[in-house]
Amino acid sequence: MHTRYSARRWLRFAVGVALMSMPVTPAWADGDPEIGKQVFKQNCSICHSPLPGKVIVGPPLFGVVGRPTTSVAGYNYSPANVAAHLIWTPTQLDKYIENPQKIVPGTKMTFPGLPGPGNAEKRANLIAYLSTLK
Repeated sequence: MHTRYSARRWLRFAVGVALMSMPVTPAWADGDPEIGKQVFKQNCSICHSPLPGKVIVGPPLFGVVGRPTTSVAGYNYSPANVAAHLIWTPTQLDKYIENPQKIVPGTKMTFPGLPGPGNAEKRANLIAYLSTLK
């Protein structure tokens, strides 16, 4: 009986170690940039350009991944965005794209977001596409 308990205990330990050593990748790491480009066209392109320096209604999203909020020179950001002091990491973008007004209350961006787990894949694909804009 003692041997059996030890074997089960060892097995649980081995499985735990194996699970802990598995790479954990964020959802957007598996996103498809080509599909994300379509998500961008459907949801973002009316206000944002993927080209550097091209302001439409909102600031261009060229180089957005990794840059601080309010960093596009000449764009008139809302006071809420100025006060946000965020870095547009993939994690932060995912939260923002899910619900912009929740992350930056008072933002002038009227887009309601891509909320909930049902849109997680769309957000992942969009972030994968935005990551290509360098």
